[in-house]
Amino acid sequence: MDATAAEGTVRVEVDLAGRSYDILIGDGLIASCGSEIARRMPSVRCAIVTDSNVAAAHLATLVESLERAGIESATITLDPGEKTKSFAALEAVVDGVLGARLERGDLVIALGGGVIGDLAGFAAGIVRRGMGFVQVPTSLLAQVDSSVGGKTGINTARGKNLVGLFHQPRLVVADTAALDTLPPREFRAGYAEVVKYGLIDRPDFFAWLEKDWRAVFTGGPARQRAIAESCRAKAEIVARDELETGERALLNLGHTFGHALEAATGYDGARLVHGEGVAVGMALAHRFSVRLNQCSADDAARVEAHLGEVGLPVRMADIPGSLPGAEQLLSYIAQDKKVLRGALTFILTRGIGRSYIARDVPASEVLSFIQENLPE
Repeated sequence: MDATAAEGTVRVEVDLAGRSYDILIGDGLIASCGSEIARRMPSVRCAIVTDSNVAAAHLATLVESLERAGIESATITLDPGEKTKSFAALEAVVDGVLGARLERGDLVIALGGGVIGDLAGFAAGIVRRGMGFVQVPTSLLAQVDSSVGGKTGINTARGKNLVGLFHQPRLVVADTAALDTLPPREFRAGYAEVVKYGLIDRPDFFAWLEKDWRAVFTGGPARQRAIAESCRAKAEIVARDELETGERALLNLGHTFGHALEAATGYDGARLVHGEGVAVGMALAHRFSVRLNQCSADDAARVEAHLGEVGLPVRMADIPGSLPGAEQLLSYIAQDKKVLRGALTFILTRGIGRSYIARDVPASEVLSFIQENLPE
């Protein structure tokens, strides 16, 4: 599944037969992105999609790398934040790609966090009925989760990621040095997705994170190990279930509650960013599993303790501002993509590292649970 691509760089393969691709993980990789692209996809031109914050930190390095490799590029710069995952921003990206006169065989490069990756990947999937794209994730959340696996999309007023498609990248370049420019809150939010992989089916990984999380936050070998292990975990599941017809749904642990809370806050990043929603969602999923007699209270408390120790929110009361009532939150959950013919589906757990897909969860149970967990 993985090997060393160059000294200090880890390569993880996403094995999808004729559409397999590499995830490269290492320090300073944005500066070598042009040569990696040219080696795999010669004679392409590119449109770089980024946001203004990321552009200030990393765009010049990427453009110089492309120029050294003889790759022409145009840049499309958007506003930062979750609200950019919109129809309006999608139109702007599509217009920019077409305005650059890029052809079907050319590339879209997503330089940024999960918002940019999801949006740029969606645009690449629909322009000229499908162009190639490369993920250059600059946030921890994007490096360990959203840049891998081909899920792309935008949000609507009715819920998160409800419009999109599966469109696999041709390459993922995860420069761990880019994480040094992240605000601490954004890094913590991304760490929630790292924890998720331990809670799905890697209890030993979760135990290691409990012990060594400070080293992951500091950087160096522990951070690279955490990113690589997360990418391996996701790559293995995606290879077995690319289109989420079965076990890939496990990757949504914490997301059903989390997405509902994001919608409830109007995708206001000042109140709640995605990884924080996932953290609260994972804590809720474990407490809900306890309520259904599937998980021990000790395991749920252990999860909550670790998330809280690193500074992540674990309860709805930790979210600033007011939240809508239980019925409204349940309506957001009912818009979740895992709902099948109106039946609620959750990713629940029988303990740390023992997550499972629970189908036909009674709405009355969910409503009662939400009511009990709403802030007073």
